[in-house]
Amino acid sequence: MVSSNIDQEKSCVLFRVWKKIKESPKIFMKKVLCICRMSKEIAQDDPRKVIHSLKVGLAISLVSLFYYYQPLYENFGLSAMWAVMTVVVVFEYTVGATLGKGLNRTMATFLAGALGVGAHYLASLSGETGEPILIGFFVFVQAAIASFIRFFPTVKTRYDYGMLIFILTFSLISVSGFRDDEVLKMAHKRLSTIFIGGSACVMISIFVCPVWAGEELHYSIAHKLETLGDFLEAFVGEYFKTSKEEESKDNNKSFLEGYKSILNSKSSEESLANFARWEPGHGKFKFRHPWNQYLKIGITRNSLYNPRTVF
Repeated sequence: MVSSNIDQEKSCVLFRVWKKIKESPKIFMKKVLCICRMSKEIAQDDPRKVIHSLKVGLAISLVSLFYYYQPLYENFGLSAMWAVMTVVVVFEYTVGATLGKGLNRTMATFLAGALGVGAHYLASLSGETGEPILIGFFVFVQAAIASFIRFFPTVKTRYDYGMLIFILTFSLISVSGFRDDEVLKMAHKRLSTIFIGGSACVMISIFVCPVWAGEELHYSIAHKLETLGDFLEAFVGEYFKTSKEEESKDNNKSFLEGYKSILNSKSSEESLANFARWEPGHGKFKFRHPWNQYLKIGITRNSLYNPRTVF
């Protein structure tokens, strides 16, 4: 009796496993079709995302020539990988974000490289006994100070990525076991390849179908103001209709949901404003455009609505 139950359970398990194996091609095709449908919707909603993907592929292909073109590879060697890594990390959707990250990475690498070489040289003067102690002290001091500076509001919004690269580059160079001449060569090659990768990102981002963060912020503010106007108009109309005509309360308040997109857009608008400050003058957004005024408009717009007064 017990053996028959065990056999039945085994047969049921085998049947379920076989059923899943048999249905797996259909499930796989459904997922593929779902991904294709989602990709089509994203491409139709904003074709610039497709162009951005092609721009990233173009930039990585160009800097990859440092590996495949022998004369370039002989000059840079394995340091050419930093150009590829720079493109992957720096290339963003908007020009401002790409330019900000590129400048942050280049300047941080240059400053940290210079200080790292200096710290390595000073530590080497103290002999084999004092060298690791001084190097550890220098790494501790720069990491502590740079990490504390990251809490400054201005640094946090605009230079946080640069501070991270500064800590990383200084630590890598100062603790390297190379001789002084090898450290200089390593710092020079790394800075050169990072500059080349960042330049490729910036040039392609600006001159090939650019997406300006300033324009995105401008249109976002205008769209949110229109949404706020529609919300206030619908809310006032609903309020006076129910108070004068004394109709039964309607629990469906879907027309009031527009405020959520407004209140949840503060962080994205602040990011766009920070990216826009890095961008050069273009179109109707000239040099030193008052991007802070856009944020003030957003703060005033959000203050016009208090969710507690509605529900």
